Amino acid sequence: MTIPTTYSRLLRFLQEDLSISAASIAVALRHREHDPGPLPMILWQYGLVTLEQLDQIYDWLEQA
Repeated sequence: MTIPTTYSRLLRFLQEDLSISAASIAVALRHREHDPGPLPMILWQYGLVTLEQLDQIYDWLEQA
């Protein structure tokens, strides 16, 4: 299975621009399997990103 380009770019943005650890992203992805929803919201709901970072993520997604 290939990861869509936008999704892989989002993961890179989260790690490189927002300094979110790979471990935090992995936690969110595991929770996403049981609680489907947008990855940015899951990151925020579990306290893995701040509200400001959540805004930055959605701004980035609008431009992607």
